[in-house]
Amino acid sequence: MKHPLLILLFLLAAACSAPPPPPEPPVFPAGTVVDLSHAYGDDTVFWPTADPFRLESVADGVTEAGYYYAANVFFAAEHGGTHVDAPVHFAEGRQAVDEIPVERLVGPAVVVDVTEASAADADYLVNVSDFEAWEAEHGEMPSGVILLIRTGFASRWPDAAAYLGTAERGEDAVADLHFPGVDPAAAEWLVANRSINAIGIDTASIDYGQSSLFESHRILYAANIPGLENLNALDRLPATGAHLVALPMKIAGGSGAPLRVIAIVP
Repeated sequence: MKHPLLILLFLLAAACSAPPPPPEPPVFPAGTVVDLSHAYGDDTVFWPTADPFRLESVADGVTEAGYYYAANVFFAAEHGGTHVDAPVHFAEGRQAVDEIPVERLVGPAVVVDVTEASAADADYLVNVSDFEAWEAEHGEMPSGVILLIRTGFASRWPDAAAYLGTAERGEDAVADLHFPGVDPAAAEWLVANRSINAIGIDTASIDYGQSSLFESHRILYAANIPGLENLNALDRLPATGAHLVALPMKIAGGSGAPLRVIAIVP
C-alpha cells in the first residue's frame, strides 16, 4: 500500500501541472433595461407617402381540437415606426439591412441633448457646436459609440400633427413636415473627425423635416453609418454610460426594417 504522504505529494504535483481553468465568460452589462422602441399599431407614425401599418387576423379562437390559437399577418413600410435605415437607403452599393455588421448595432451609447433648442424651433438643425459643447463636458466621443440625439419629440408621439408637423397624407403633405434633424455640416464633421458605429434620433428622420435633398442621410450612409429613427425614451438615458442593443428584422436586401432597440443603463 502506498504511503498517504506520497499520494498527497502526487496529487499536489498533478494539480500544479494542470492547465488553469478557462476564464469566466464576460458578463453582459448589468443595469436597468430601457425600451427605446415605439410599438407598431394603428397609430404608428409613418412618412406621409408611406402606407400605414396593418395587422390582420388569420386566427383567433379555440380550434376544433380544443386549444386556443392566434396568428396574424402584418404589413408595414420599411421606414415607419421605430426602424433602422440601412446605408443603401441613400447610398448606392452600401450595406443593406442584412449586411450591417451586428457589432455596429450593439455597444456603448452617448446622448446629445438638444431638447431646449428643438422646443424653440421645430426646424432645428443639430450642428457641430452641439457636439463640441457635449465634448467640452464629457470628453471626446470614443470610437465605436452609437450617437443618439435627443430632441424631445418622442413625447409628441403618436400625434402626427405635433410629431411630424402635419397629419395630412400624400405627397403634398411632405412640404409641411417640421421636425429637427442633423445639419449636413455636422454629418460631414462626424464622418471626418469621429468614428461612430451608428446614429439615432427621436424624430422621423436624420434630416430635418424641411429637407428636400436629404444630405445628412447621404453623407452618413455613404460612410456605412446606419441610422436609427423614431426612437423613444431617450430622456431615460444618461449622456454616457448606457449600452445599446438595436436589432432590426433581418430583411435580405432591405433598405430599412422595423427595429426593437433597448438600452442598458448602469
